[in-house]
Amino acid sequence: MSVASDSLIVAPSLLAADFARLGAEIGRVSRAGARWLHLDIMDGHFVPNLSFGPLVVSALRPMSRALFDVHLMCSRPDILLEPFARAGADQLTVHAELGSRVGHLLWQIRALGRKVGLAVNPPTSMALLEPYLAQIDVMLIMTVNPGFGGQSFITETLPKIQQARAWRDERKLAYRISVDGGITLAAAAECARAGADTFVSGTALFGRRNLKAAIGAMLRVAQENAAIPRGTSQVDRAPAVVA
Repeated sequence: MSVASDSLIVAPSLLAADFARLGAEIGRVSRAGARWLHLDIMDGHFVPNLSFGPLVVSALRPMSRALFDVHLMCSRPDILLEPFARAGADQLTVHAELGSRVGHLLWQIRALGRKVGLAVNPPTSMALLEPYLAQIDVMLIMTVNPGFGGQSFITETLPKIQQARAWRDERKLAYRISVDGGITLAAAAECARAGADTFVSGTALFGRRNLKAAIGAMLRVAQENAAIPRGTSQVDRAPAVVA
């Protein structure tokens, strides 16, 4: 079985860019041909860090044709959805950890005409996502504890990816399975084998001089490993490329 490369997405994460030259960094992303740009929005409360707001997204929007994948790591995303939609977000992702508010938040995103994302942190049960599977366009599985870039991939999150794919297959749904956190080439291979099709990566991409080559290498690794049947161990088939 082969997996078409155009069905896989590598999304550079702006959190790893040089904030002193964001315009130039967006130019790098555009020249590299990235189809998605991942933007982490942090409020200093849901996660212990701050990033940027709608004004920054609005300023960057004219510089790129990439899909703006806005990830709201925020305690009050309800007050941010419309501002980020107006700023140019194409997709808005909120967290399953928000509990009973999730259903209404997903409805709000859809009402704004944006694609709908639902994220889950490493310690959180996947059961919180199950009621919303038919309402989402992307499931974002955090593979580090969110709040800071440059962390190491948490291998124990791989069963979450497998569960996401099993649900999608069993129920004939079409949501994308995205992974975010410590996504090196080796981690991308592991995640692709587990069922991920969208790979958010910051340091491993922006840290390379040739961003286009870095994205291409991650796409190749994902494509090669996505074709490996579930249950194949690393002993049976190691990643084609390692970081």
